[in-house]
Amino acid sequence: MGAELTDLDFIRRVRGICGQKNVLTGTADLEFFGSDRTRLATPAPLAVAFPGTTEQVVDLVRLAASAGRSVVPSGGRTGLSGGAMALRGELVIAMDRMNTIKAFDAINQSVVCQAGVVTAQLQAYARDRGLFYPVDFAASGSSQIGGNIATNAGGIRVIRYGMTRQWVSGVKLVTGGGDVLDLNRGLTKNNTGYDLRHLVVGSEGTLGIVVEATMQLTTSPPPSSVVCLALAKLDAVMEVSRAFKASSSLSAFEFFSEAAMKAVVASGETRPFDTIAPFYVLLELDADTESRVDAAFNCFERCVREAWVMDGVISQSGEQAARLWRLREGISEALAPLQPYKNDLSVTPSQVPVFLAEVEEVCRSHYPDFSLVWYGHIGDGNLHLNVLKPEQLTAAAFHERCNEANEKIYQIVQSLGGSVSAEHGVGLLKRGALARTSTPPELAILRHIKSAFDPSGIMNPGKIMPTIPDS
Repeated sequence: MGAELTDLDFIRRVRGICGQKNVLTGTADLEFFGSDRTRLATPAPLAVAFPGTTEQVVDLVRLAASAGRSVVPSGGRTGLSGGAMALRGELVIAMDRMNTIKAFDAINQSVVCQAGVVTAQLQAYARDRGLFYPVDFAASGSSQIGGNIATNAGGIRVIRYGMTRQWVSGVKLVTGGGDVLDLNRGLTKNNTGYDLRHLVVGSEGTLGIVVEATMQLTTSPPPSSVVCLALAKLDAVMEVSRAFKASSSLSAFEFFSEAAMKAVVASGETRPFDTIAPFYVLLELDADTESRVDAAFNCFERCVREAWVMDGVISQSGEQAARLWRLREGISEALAPLQPYKNDLSVTPSQVPVFLAEVEEVCRSHYPDFSLVWYGHIGDGNLHLNVLKPEQLTAAAFHERCNEANEKIYQIVQSLGGSVSAEHGVGLLKRGALARTSTPPELAILRHIKSAFDPSGIMNPGKIMPTIPDS
């Protein structure tokens, strides 16, 4: 009987669960909550529901399953792979109202928080208690913990602290069948078979909806310095990385090209020095003792002597450190008006120079009108390739050529044993490329896992695995 519900009857039932004011159907609301930052297509969900409790999420999922309606979970919508897009009349379940930090355990250094807690909110909560939540990235002010878990968010301090996965000690999930799984429950040791929690991390809402999580915190980091260096050639990046890793304790090692620097400076930031170079690196390192500060200066001087570094600056204050970080963290926003096509790729750090050189050569040979802007977390092998749209191309023609170029770029990734998505996820954007770095048996297992968690196939359809046909 449920499968015969009309759109109006279905929406009426959704309002009965969440309350009249917590269900939106206006065109502007549907476009806003049915999309993320990729803007791949015009969103077209049926409605947006804002549950306030886990029980309401369960009721919504069970209603959708009984009515044969698909569901798209929505967090901060900061994703870059189309993972939060609703294009075919789905019910968007937005977690914005479930935004409470419910418990704090000082002994275990953990918090229990609802999925709608914003990343920066958790960071501030930890800081107020003398602790630290280390997963950080440019969108931390609007991304939500549930979305961080669903995408296994990374960011700028992965080389020391790892991805979101390392900080999830428990997760509560409403499956596609409407069951509530309370996975691992915050335990440090729990050796009782398959750890389903880790299947949920990075699943992009295809297995269910994260409603609550136990997140680990750590001790506050020591005082740090930020170093920005100008490099004459790409090969020097690895030499600089090796030198600073041997002499300092690094929490970040970032990279960007002169094209990225130009974009950030044009947006209002100031160059850190007069020297203009092809490439730049930004490092954050511990500076809590005089010996560590001396070691950083000595390493900088050595890099200059070896001709790896053309120029550089080491922060002398927190304000200066923040200004240097803005050079890196402001790149994505600075590029947005230029309509870049974004690619998020990874290889092992030692292969970065070879990978970048091969991609540059492919684009020079086949796409000479493409302007490439590189930046990324080079300390962990993650590069963000941004292609700027030539003025003479329409948006559609540009995307078609980028998709064509991707085939050549993904071949390079595959030959180096890398990944077609380092941290942004698969979503809609890269589901067709998954076979480049996953074998047929692996893909078959992914399908079986999806079916076990989501027997009706209603959860975030078309993401990761193409569960619905393309239109």
